[in-house]
Amino acid sequence: MSAYSLVIGASSAIAQAIIQQEHKLHPEQQLICVSRSEGHYSQQAGIMNVVCDYREGSITQLCEQLKPYAGQFDRVYICNGVLHDEKMTPEKKLEEVNADQLMQSFQTNSIIPMLWLSKLIKLLGGTKPTQVAVFSARVGSISDNRMGGWYSYRASKAALNMLIKNCAIEYARRAKNVKLIAFHPGTTASPLSKPFQTSVPENKLFSAEFVAQRLLMILQQVPMDNQVSYLDWDSQPIDW
Repeated sequence: MSAYSLVIGASSAIAQAIIQQEHKLHPEQQLICVSRSEGHYSQQAGIMNVVCDYREGSITQLCEQLKPYAGQFDRVYICNGVLHDEKMTPEKKLEEVNADQLMQSFQTNSIIPMLWLSKLIKLLGGTKPTQVAVFSARVGSISDNRMGGWYSYRASKAALNMLIKNCAIEYARRAKNVKLIAFHPGTTASPLSKPFQTSVPENKLFSAEFVAQRLLMILQQVPMDNQVSYLDWDSQPIDW
């Protein structure tokens, strides 16, 4: 049986590094890379680039197209996320909170990953062990929140964590071969974190390649226990 890995949100810096690592470590596997536009690796052997606008109908349609690969996925990476863009930046005080930013954060950080998890269950269930890493963040931990601020980002990642926990309960009944992981990559040198890198200690600002290597190592070691794990880049558990 052929083996596949699925990378969703494939245009991000970490996703691109994951693609490189997967291609290097598992050259026999086929990589299906999903992004809003054609990826950099679409011409390489063993890498299939798929375009999706991440609307619910498009996600449903794409999962229908992936049915021939059902039961053959080793790993799935859901890398969608937004912290800031040209129109929004993390809120530092209550007066900066607004509905548009809240909705955009929840749409990208919570809703889109949840739609993927809900549609993928029929493709992942079977006998083949499958790890699903969903990119979360430590700031999504309610119990770990001591500084406040970043209202929309924190809340959307906290919502994502709850959605992942809910999914894990149902996956444990319907797809016992699947392990769900909420993954905190740390602060990575990428466009996502660029405006905030000056306040990060040098030894805590990671390259995308380092984060990808750590994640693949975690996936090789994680127990297939039908339980969701909330882990950081160093394989340390985070309190929900």
